[in-house]
Amino acid sequence: MEEWRVARGTGKEFIEGTKYENMGSSDQSRGLPQPPLELPYDKSRTVVDLPKPPKVSVGDVSLRRAIEDRRSVREYSDAPLTLGELSWLLWCTQGVREVAGRNATLRNVPSAGARHAFETYVLVNRVDGLKPGIYRFLATEHKLVEVETGESMAEKVSAACLGQRFVKASAATFIWTAIPYRMAWRYGERGYRYIHVDVGHVCQNLYLAAEAIGSGVCAIGAFNDDQLNGLLNIDGEEHFAIYVATVGKKR
Repeated sequence: MEEWRVARGTGKEFIEGTKYENMGSSDQSRGLPQPPLELPYDKSRTVVDLPKPPKVSVGDVSLRRAIEDRRSVREYSDAPLTLGELSWLLWCTQGVREVAGRNATLRNVPSAGARHAFETYVLVNRVDGLKPGIYRFLATEHKLVEVETGESMAEKVSAACLGQRFVKASAATFIWTAIPYRMAWRYGERGYRYIHVDVGHVCQNLYLAAEAIGSGVCAIGAFNDDQLNGLLNIDGEEHFAIYVATVGKKR
């Protein structure tokens, strides 16, 4: 029988280079200060207070039903999300339960060493009380800050996602970005593996949380990195888009 082989390439090099024995000494072990838990933001931008998660009413869906009903949904009704429902989804995916001193945030998803390397951007198409456009979630304050508003943003994000039209049809599209140094500060090169593991935890929580508000999700890994990074005005190296997921009310 012919032996099955994987061609040696970038993927193979990534696995080899991030093996545990190749971690090297970390900046944390050298006593260097850790990066901020969250990116700063322009205080002149409009900030939107989100309803507090305990006050948001969601459906009483059992964990079993949420898991068994979970599937990727690409077609949505025209119904909008409420601001409370968006708040719920953000809380379930990157909500901060506690800031542990200055060193870590404890959230609703696991992360290696509680490093939580992500920022959450949201393309808003149909959310009650919000103008269409792109916002960033301020996780420690549980608020949104406007990044770029305008209905044209949906077309631009859809184009960056290789023309996948259900991005425009969604009520909202989550765009997670990674700041690798938050993880690498502690874990060196190994941290790049943990980032890709952690983002899966985040997206799965979105799938399950959406079931409680009668909504569906579709994760997207196919996008033009440079184009999407450009839309978010991030450099693509120290801060880059890593995963996308659409959300909308089920038909």
